Amino acid sequence: MQHIDEFPHDVTENPDLAIILPDGCRLSARVWMPRNADISPVPAILEFLPYRKRDGTIVRDQFTHPWFAGHGYACLRVDMRGHGDSHGLGGDEYDEQEMADALDVIAWITQQPWCNGNVGMMGISWGGFNGLQVAHRRPPALKAVITICSTVDRYGDDIHYKGGCLLIENFGWASNMLSYSSRPPDPALVGDQWLEMWKTRLDNQVFDWSLWSRHQHRDAYWKPGSVCEDYSSIKAAVLSIGGWHDGYRNTIAHLVENLDAPVKGIVGPWNHKYPHYAGPRPAIGFLQEAKRWWDRWLKAEQTGVEDDPAYRAYLMDSQAPKRWFDERPGRWVAETQWPSPHIENMTLFLNSSQQLTEIQQTFETTICSPCDCGVQSGEYFPFAFGDELPGDQTADDAVSACFDSAPFSQETDIVGAPRVTIRANADKTTGQLCIRLCDLRPDGSSAFITYGVLNLTHRSSHEFPEPLKPGEDFEISVALDQIAYRIPANHRLRVAVSSAYWPFMWPSPERTSVTLKSGELALPVRPTASEDEWHFEEPQSAPAWKCENLRPSSYERQCFEQDGYSVTEIFADSGENRDLEHGLISGSWAKERWTIKADDPLSARGAAQWEQTGGRPGQMWRTLAETETWCDRTHFHAQARLRCWLEGEIFSDRSWEDSVERQLV
Repeated sequence: MQHIDEFPHDVTENPDLAIILPDGCRLSARVWMPRNADISPVPAILEFLPYRKRDGTIVRDQFTHPWFAGHGYACLRVDMRGHGDSHGLGGDEYDEQEMADALDVIAWITQQPWCNGNVGMMGISWGGFNGLQVAHRRPPALKAVITICSTVDRYGDDIHYKGGCLLIENFGWASNMLSYSSRPPDPALVGDQWLEMWKTRLDNQVFDWSLWSRHQHRDAYWKPGSVCEDYSSIKAAVLSIGGWHDGYRNTIAHLVENLDAPVKGIVGPWNHKYPHYAGPRPAIGFLQEAKRWWDRWLKAEQTGVEDDPAYRAYLMDSQAPKRWFDERPGRWVAETQWPSPHIENMTLFLNSSQQLTEIQQTFETTICSPCDCGVQSGEYFPFAFGDELPGDQTADDAVSACFDSAPFSQETDIVGAPRVTIRANADKTTGQLCIRLCDLRPDGSSAFITYGVLNLTHRSSHEFPEPLKPGEDFEISVALDQIAYRIPANHRLRVAVSSAYWPFMWPSPERTSVTLKSGELALPVRPTASEDEWHFEEPQSAPAWKCENLRPSSYERQCFEQDGYSVTEIFADSGENRDLEHGLISGSWAKERWTIKADDPLSARGAAQWEQTGGRPGQMWRTLAETETWCDRTHFHAQARLRCWLEGEIFSDRSWEDSVERQLV
């Protein structure tokens, strides 16, 4: 990545601009803008997050916002209410207070002498979510949004209940936010009141697991944050970006297909990072691409973005499976409209000889996977700590019902969402299926391509699920996650169906035997691309964050058997750094441990520890969040403890414990 330190505009920075909301709450904004913006007003770009601008998102902020400011924008990185250096108390993710605050911040920005009245919102993950949700509310000043690694469906395609299945990440993210939210503001910005602010936050801290676990169906809790409920409400121009190695792969296609507003989509081979420094490579000139978007919709310049292809995707070549790739060979393909008229479904049928063929048959294959099927699943959100991607699928394939094609006679490009339709029955009233699409390579490995999951009680509705009737046939149709992947000649395709996927999703209360009776795969096939159909500029950024590394980052994942349990342990250390400008120290690490017996879904158990450290000499603090979750046949259970220390002395010690009735999950 090329670091640029000379720009068309001189940039001035304010580390703590006060935004006073109508109710008197003070939000803290870090702001970069052209030095002469008070004389020549400019558009504003807002990034609105709970992740702490002072130390949490500082790496990507330094790469990004000074670059935009140097090209004629006022960039505001605002800490949300109750987080970082902002006052007040935080709430649930994307709640009405957050939305109201965002609207008030936008209104405040437009009243400033340095703003020309046009505002864009940008963000990844949380910031990608709330950009879409604020656009849904249509503030007049919000003309454009760049949303990265986000979702349009908070229930069925997020970290909570994908396909109606309870994801392990629901607990993991609740543990994460308990830790993230425990950190104090910076005394250098908020002054002597920092301890009082910290204590008030800790006294009002919540463990989000309790709330999220009480909404196991697609009810009124999830709908307000799901813009798929009403795509027509979004009028701002939307650039949607994502990565094939991220948990959010579908949003780009959904937005491009459904928005009436100006919209374009880009999907690369990336993980959960901004695409100018994400991996696996190739990264792209995201800042230049974003500038074209902002210049068109916030400055009314003719940059040609309307003429860009509707959907640009990186078509990945087949690679021997590894837990991490520095680079994915492939090529960029482009479609002028989406869905594309150039993509046609190839239909292959599941048949009695465990094959995928062009001949439709009925058969009976019963699958009752061991509860630890799924150990090769990888992380929902790979952050490039290390070995986070799906590994060789052979071990999971061995305990799944697999249907294999003949070797392909020629290269075949899969672009879109494969769909698997199955007729089956089950011997219990609850159950789940995971359907993986794999690339069977001549070297004997099974490489993960994409997947889909479904809670079988949700076969007709996520809002109104119904128990299965043992022995009664049902039909399901599961759209697998979007993908762009080349199957080389002489490779075979595999559909692998399992009744468990641990530690990715929580098991059903009983081991369910599912008897498959017929099925088909609709494979979206695009004419073979011979070369790149689109070229992006090479990545640029502003100069990197100036810091001293006190502890390097590291990642370790272990899977092993212990005392009859299948164990997955993860240690992710983000390291520790000292800011060389203001001296603030910040560091964190996380440990997770997931255990289950192969024959007992009620043995499932997870535990997490998250440590945060920071401060300056004389004001050093540490927080430790310890959480645990387990289940029985009728309830989910969880407990959490959050301890905080100041200069080695305990400052706060709080605990939570809760049980939530299972509702067909």
